[in-house]
Amino acid sequence: MTNTKLVTIDAKPEPLAIDLAETAVLVVDMQNDFGAKGGMFDLAGIDLSAIRSTIDPTARVLECARSHGIPVIYIKEALSSDLSDAGPTYSPFGRLSKRMRMGSATVSPSGQPSRVHIEGYWNTDIIPELSPKAGELVITKRRWSAFHNTYLDDRLRGLGVHYIVVTGCTTSVCIESTIRDAAMRDYACLLPADCTAQPAARGMPSTHEASLQSIARSFGWVTTSQDVVRALARSADSS
Repeated sequence: MTNTKLVTIDAKPEPLAIDLAETAVLVVDMQNDFGAKGGMFDLAGIDLSAIRSTIDPTARVLECARSHGIPVIYIKEALSSDLSDAGPTYSPFGRLSKRMRMGSATVSPSGQPSRVHIEGYWNTDIIPELSPKAGELVITKRRWSAFHNTYLDDRLRGLGVHYIVVTGCTTSVCIESTIRDAAMRDYACLLPADCTAQPAARGMPSTHEASLQSIARSFGWVTTSQDVVRALARSADSS
């Protein structure tokens, strides 16, 4: 990542010029627990359609990024088998882990034993439509932010990354948490709005749009997958 390659992407609050030689793409939590039948969200009765709708645009962004040699880094959320890293029962994540039945036994679509949100099982595998390519990094996190107690920051700095295209789910939890933490570390994050989703749940409406507004206001830039792909295509045409 040594040759400067500037492209400008339409975004809110204003267009963002990024250097492709200093850019990486994150794919956050696009795993069976959140986006597949039989996963944690599905078992909890959460409608998967919003998250499923992000798969195709995300795949297009990834294909385009890879064609330009932009690193793709996967993040997945998973707990250890004894749930020792779920947090105390009074904490927000500890309460969530109980409510979502993390650690409970289940069966994968192929009939193999699995466990909800536990590392090493089908539930925490990346959904097959967005499977990592050979050699692409997969980092496991224990909490909502991809930076919390992980080596993501070290890896990004080692690659010389200053710009991050963020994709994945869910908008108001892991995506917003990750982008806020990235902003604290001076990364410029670009979020394609159609590559993320926040399902309604527990009688509460989706807060997808509210999170997009918060991110565009203070913590990053909001765009679309079409604008990302279009900008990268223009850069290829000008080469």
